Amino acid sequence: MEFLKKNPTTKGPVERFTGDVWVDMIVQGEAPSRLRAGVVRFAPCARTIWHRHAVGQTLHVTEGVGLVQSRGAETKAMHPGDIVYTPPGEWHWHGAAPDRFMTHLALSESSGSPDVPDVEWGEHVTDAEYGGTSR
Repeated sequence: MEFLKKNPTTKGPVERFTGDVWVDMIVQGEAPSRLRAGVVRFAPCARTIWHRHAVGQTLHVTEGVGLVQSRGAETKAMHPGDIVYTPPGEWHWHGAAPDRFMTHLALSESSGSPDVPDVEWGEHVTDAEYGGTSR
């Protein structure tokens, strides 16, 4: 079962997530491909920290109820089948609702440049920021 060794499920690191998050990377393209795709599973209240992608990010919610917020905007609910696009350079966070698990497919591209990080990680989302939701 060699394929199981290539992309094991990993626990989301506390430096990038609050709460229990598990990641299954599907692909991390090698040049010339720049595609990155992963399935991310969030326990209730779990979430990313503030971050931004050099080339943008697309989320496709597959199950549960999630929350997403761009800096300065209102928090929005995400449901199965929802597709959320965050443009390049936009600070945002996403995660599970307080009382629900949430799974999404995360799609992004590498910047293609060693001088430009694919993802820039910021600070943790505070409980007050997370609690300011509208559903």
